[in-house]
Amino acid sequence: MWSRPGFFGWGTVLQIVLAALTAWATEAAILKLRKQPVAATLKDNSALLTGLLLAVSIPPLAPWWMVVLGTAFAVVIAKQLYGGLGHNPFNPAMIGYVVLLISFPVQMTSWLPSYEIAAHIPAFSDALQMIFTGHTAAGGDMASLRLGIDGVSQATPLDTFKTSLHAGHSVQQVLQLPVYGGVLAGLGWQWVNIAWLAGGLFLLWQKAIRWHIPVSFLVSLGLCATLGWIFSPQSLASPQMHLLSGATMLGAFFILTDPVTASTTNRGRLIFGALAGLLVWLIRSFGGYPDGVAFAVLLANITVPLIDYYTRPRVYGHR
Repeated sequence: MWSRPGFFGWGTVLQIVLAALTAWATEAAILKLRKQPVAATLKDNSALLTGLLLAVSIPPLAPWWMVVLGTAFAVVIAKQLYGGLGHNPFNPAMIGYVVLLISFPVQMTSWLPSYEIAAHIPAFSDALQMIFTGHTAAGGDMASLRLGIDGVSQATPLDTFKTSLHAGHSVQQVLQLPVYGGVLAGLGWQWVNIAWLAGGLFLLWQKAIRWHIPVSFLVSLGLCATLGWIFSPQSLASPQMHLLSGATMLGAFFILTDPVTASTTNRGRLIFGALAGLLVWLIRSFGGYPDGVAFAVLLANITVPLIDYYTRPRVYGHR
């Protein structure tokens, strides 16, 4: 039990703890500086949610200071600098993620292989030491922990797909790599996305979110991926890979549905979600980053005022 929680080890749990503590501490400090009520504001848990979303978006064994820096930046710059909850135009967690991705690309792409193909499965103590010291008690480093059973350093399915195609391999050759294991979305990642999907359906059932954004996002992404795959199956990923790999379901149900930074009208939500789905497909297929969810969210956030302006319900009786 202590050596294999989930598909990617204990690192994610530790990152969540670090992000939560940082989010609470940073939010409290800024609120105190702004002479705002601390306890009452912290109870809305928006800072905690920002930290949690960022923590599950970064590699499990990323250095401790990265999640602290990213969470602090998200809370202070992307949220409180705009006036706090309800005033920020961009999703704070995605701002923090993009800042880390651009500033520290190597650390932000150092994902562990799923336990099915991992040569070494880090125990809790290994994960703890890797995060805080950069090596395990036995002297192992990130490079050794990223090795698969074939002795090759592993990356995410989307990253492997993009880099392998650029290296001249065909889609059929890429899908034979161990990271896929006969599953088009990649070992481990399809179950992670199915879990996020289950959580999203629960939120819909509880009426915590509306259906418009997740449905339009997934339909748009699936439709674009299907058309691309039909016309260029040798160079573009399949719909299954797009829908069940990377941060697709996390983005659909837990990030894009942020009520502060998303469109506020039903028609606007459909447009907002569809636009984000299109952007994810474009970035994944033709951009420089393997998973474009964070960039797509922020680009879609920019359009929200325009979308809301043109989708406002007409008030009859007024000119």
